[in-house]
Amino acid sequence: MESKNKITIIGAGLAGSLLPIFLSKKGYEVDVYERRPDMRVEDIGGGRSINLALSTRGIFALKEAGLYDEIKKISIPMFGRMIHPVEGELTFQRYGKDDTEYINAVSRSELNKALMNFAEKEDKVKFYFNERCRGLNFHEGEVLFQNEKTGVITNVTAERVIAADGAASAVRMEMLKMPRFNFSQEYENYGYKELIIPAGKDGSFQLEKNALHIWPRGSYMLIALPNLDGSFTCTLFLAYDFSLGGENSFEYLDTKEKLDSFFERKFPDAFALMPELEEDFFNHPTGSLITIKCYPWCHNDKVAMLGDACHAIVPFFGQGMNAAFEDCTTLKALMNEHDGNWDKIFHEYQKLRKPNADAIADLAQENFIEMRDLVATPRFQLKKKIEAELHKKYPERFVPKYSMVTFNRYPYETAMIRGKIQEEILQELTEDVNSVENVNWDKAHKLVANKLTEIDRA
Repeated sequence: MESKNKITIIGAGLAGSLLPIFLSKKGYEVDVYERRPDMRVEDIGGGRSINLALSTRGIFALKEAGLYDEIKKISIPMFGRMIHPVEGELTFQRYGKDDTEYINAVSRSELNKALMNFAEKEDKVKFYFNERCRGLNFHEGEVLFQNEKTGVITNVTAERVIAADGAASAVRMEMLKMPRFNFSQEYENYGYKELIIPAGKDGSFQLEKNALHIWPRGSYMLIALPNLDGSFTCTLFLAYDFSLGGENSFEYLDTKEKLDSFFERKFPDAFALMPELEEDFFNHPTGSLITIKCYPWCHNDKVAMLGDACHAIVPFFGQGMNAAFEDCTTLKALMNEHDGNWDKIFHEYQKLRKPNADAIADLAQENFIEMRDLVATPRFQLKKKIEAELHKKYPERFVPKYSMVTFNRYPYETAMIRGKIQEEILQELTEDVNSVENVNWDKAHKLVANKLTEIDRA
């Protein structure tokens, strides 16, 4: 299997199935090894998926691969957040300036299957399933795989190896043994559980179709994203332990009676739409939320990591997949710029992406607090209205942080830095102000001119 023009990819998840399309078009043979069975022919189990929010960075990557028109058919636009209070009326918070700016709900499994099908149309791409990575020789590009069904061990040699094998990356575990490899991981004190709101009897949506639904409850929350069949995939984010969350914890909710009482009190409108709550809750596993940062991502011109393998993040900005796809488009651009010089490609790839991966990791953790604690508060809603007005007045200069991340391709680091400055401006403008009409717009003009000019110069 040795070839000077062969690349081995470990992991056939989203990024691991997209990247072969770009590589094959550059003339490389690509073998993709996946430890799980082929999800297109076998049920690999569910209950742990947070539905994906496809936005501009991911769309750009799919367009580059020539696949976006197909994926658009299995996506549902979401124009904003629908906030569900315990009592009272629902409120809708638009994501962008108008209906041209939205995110897309898409099934992780259906997207993954489509990417694999598309990649396999390329003559130079082959997938191998049930193959678990057991070791890696960094200098020779040799990878040891063991078949999960037969136990057979295979030693595969390739010119270079790219790891797209997720947060539990086997390749990253090998890189931990290398000198001066920096690594950190941080688990949230919260877990998540997948639940379902089924479609209505006629296949209709029982909630607003074109929205991401949030039940913010201060220290915990429930969210729901629409599916094509009329159902909603819901995710409950809750403290693991009673010591952390009391009765609002997974540890406490250990009986049907406790579960029903909790949902009936905290999420009454969702509870009324969940006939299989008990079955889903007690049968689906509790997922963990982890942030991983490490460096370097590459070893010479032989090995590189991308996606969750080197920068796993929590899901609260909807950027995990989008960030991984941006890794792929960055590699594609560098392949075009440094044709065949993989030492330069890998070196510049990690130099460009590492600061931005760290930034979106931090932004995602911050957004968890915003989603569960702030979105329902009057002060937050006032800030969003003022933010929208500032964007109208200064469309090129004052771009909301959410828009920079989601509807544009600003570097994540830029979005984080500018977002902090803009938050300072909003803080000053909302002091002793209770409506948009009472904002001092002369003061706003000076703040924007001074603070953002200062950061632009920097």
